[in-house]
Amino acid sequence: MPVGEIDAGVTMPPEAPTLHKTADVAPGKPVALAARAPVAAAAPPLIQRAAGPSLFESADRIEGDTLERIRADITPTCTRCKLHKARKQIVFGVGNPKAQLVFVGEGPGRDEDEQGEPFVGRAGKLLTQMIEAMSLKREDVYICNVVKCRPPENRLPEKDEIATCSPFLLRQLGVINPKVICCLGACSAQTLLETTQGISRFRGEWFDYRGAKLIATYHPAYLLRNPAAKGEVWKDLQKVMAYLGLQPKRR
Repeated sequence: MPVGEIDAGVTMPPEAPTLHKTADVAPGKPVALAARAPVAAAAPPLIQRAAGPSLFESADRIEGDTLERIRADITPTCTRCKLHKARKQIVFGVGNPKAQLVFVGEGPGRDEDEQGEPFVGRAGKLLTQMIEAMSLKREDVYICNVVKCRPPENRLPEKDEIATCSPFLLRQLGVINPKVICCLGACSAQTLLETTQGISRFRGEWFDYRGAKLIATYHPAYLLRNPAAKGEVWKDLQKVMAYLGLQPKRR
């Protein structure tokens, strides 16, 4: 069943107040984010950038870049980081190369490593339900990860692995040029927003990102462990649907 039909009425515990909240987006009518409300001098910003060089300093767009070129640049035998030692194959990405909506996860799991396609295990099946609840199909969107190789025991990618592999993700996003990027989980959101803050701090908020709108929500794997959060994710997906002018799937 689509996630919206399972737990759309779930009430979640209150989260910490969000600063720099953006305006709601009218259905089918993309608009610029609203001006930020004044914030007291002592209040921290919504997104605090991580210390150190920006991820984007070495990620300028390459003229004439294509997904095929990016895949070839990675190469099937990539050894740029230690993740290559245990992986079976590169998991590049899948979907519509001109998609308006891109989902970004953290990294491949066991099933993805076996099949060479992102989000094909239990979490992937739930993501497919989420996509279909938005009146879309997997082939309508693009799905990829921050890192292209499976981390051992499905652990989170480490900082050096993210730093090595994420430039390829940035190139993918640059080529696809989507209207909306939906980050699935903290890893992808923290990577693209360059922050160390927890996802609950900014989940469901809109951000400008290199000509696109970016929103973060919980990872499908988290929903498998915490089904009560499906209602919150459905609210986030409804924001994306409103921005793209999509209507919910009818029963």
